[in-house]
Amino acid sequence: MPRFRIIKRQERLGWRSCFIFLAAILLSLLFSGVMLALRGTPPLEGILILFKGAFGSRWAIEDSLIKAIPIFLCSLGVAMAFRLQIWNIGAEGQFALGAIGATWMALSFPELPQLVLLPLMVGMACVAGGCWGLIPAILRQRLGTNEIIVTLMMNYIAILLLDYLVYGVWKDPTSFGFPMTAEFVPQAIVGKIGSSGVNWGILHCLLLGILFWVFVTFTRTGFELRASGDSVRAARYAGIPYSGLVVLVMVISGALAGWAGFLEASATINRLQPSIMVGYGYTAIVVAWLARLHPLNIAVTSLLLAGLRVGVENLQLDLQVPAAFGGILEGLILMTVLAGGFFVHYRIVSVRQP
Repeated sequence: MPRFRIIKRQERLGWRSCFIFLAAILLSLLFSGVMLALRGTPPLEGILILFKGAFGSRWAIEDSLIKAIPIFLCSLGVAMAFRLQIWNIGAEGQFALGAIGATWMALSFPELPQLVLLPLMVGMACVAGGCWGLIPAILRQRLGTNEIIVTLMMNYIAILLLDYLVYGVWKDPTSFGFPMTAEFVPQAIVGKIGSSGVNWGILHCLLLGILFWVFVTFTRTGFELRASGDSVRAARYAGIPYSGLVVLVMVISGALAGWAGFLEASATINRLQPSIMVGYGYTAIVVAWLARLHPLNIAVTSLLLAGLRVGVENLQLDLQVPAAFGGILEGLILMTVLAGGFFVHYRIVSVRQP
C-alpha cells in the first residue's frame, strides 16, 4: 500500500500559483453555497446577488472602494509588523485612537483653514495610533509580554474610550440623545472626487502604498526588516538592531491604522460615533495574509473583501441572510487560500513500500 510524503518544492510555480489561488477562492464559494443551501437559500442565486451587490453597479463599486480605503491602510500597517514576525492584532484599537485624535483636532480648532487643519488631523491621528502601537512594543521588549494578547486586549480599551467620549464629553447636545459628536466643519472634511461618492482618501492609499513598497524594497532599514523577519538570531549576529526595529514597525503599523481612522471619521462619517467601529482592523489581518504582505496584492484583496462586505449587505436585504455570513465567508476564504498556499511551497508524493 503506498505511503505519502510531503516534499518542499525546489522550483517556483510562478504564474501557475494563480490557479491554486483561484481554486481556493472557488472552493470557499462552494462551501458558502452549501451553507446557503442548508438554510434553504438558493445557493447560485445567493452567490450572484453577492457579486452583483459588490461590483454590479456604479453605486456598488463606489461603496466597495470607500470601504476598501480603511481596510487597505490598516492592512499596510499590519503587513509592516508581520514582515518582522511581530503579530500586531491591534489595528482595530489603533484605528479607533486615530479617529479619536483626528476628532480632537477637528473639534478643538474648527477655525483653522483646510490646508492647515487636515494635515494637523492626519498628524494627530498618526501620533495617537502610533503611540497605541508603541505600548505593546515596549512591553514586549522590556517585560517579555506576548504582543498578540496585549494588542488584542488594547482593542477593547480603545473602543471603550471612544464610547466614553461620544456618550460623554464630546456628545453633541443637538443629537437628540444619540451618541455622536457634532458634525465636522467643512475645513475638517476630506472631499469627494468629482461627482462620485469616493473620497480623496484613495489618493492617500496610492501614495502610502508606493512609499511602503519603496521603504521595504530599497532602503537599508527595509532590508534589515526583511532579514530580521527571516531569522532573528542571524539578524542579531549581524548586528542588526532588532529591538529598535520592533518599536519602529509597531509605531508605523499603529500610525497607518490611525490614518485610516482619520479618513473614516473625516471623509466617510464626518464626525465620530460608535458605528465607525465595524471591524476594519480585524479584516486587515485577513487581507495581509491573503496578500502575502505585498502592497499591490493588499490593494486588490482589500477591494475584494470590501466588495464582500457590500455584497453581504445585499444578501441581507434580498434573502434575509444573517450579517454573520460575511464573517464566515471571510474565514472560509482565509482558510482555503492558506491551505492552497501549502501546495505552492510543498508537494505530496507517493512512496511505495518495498
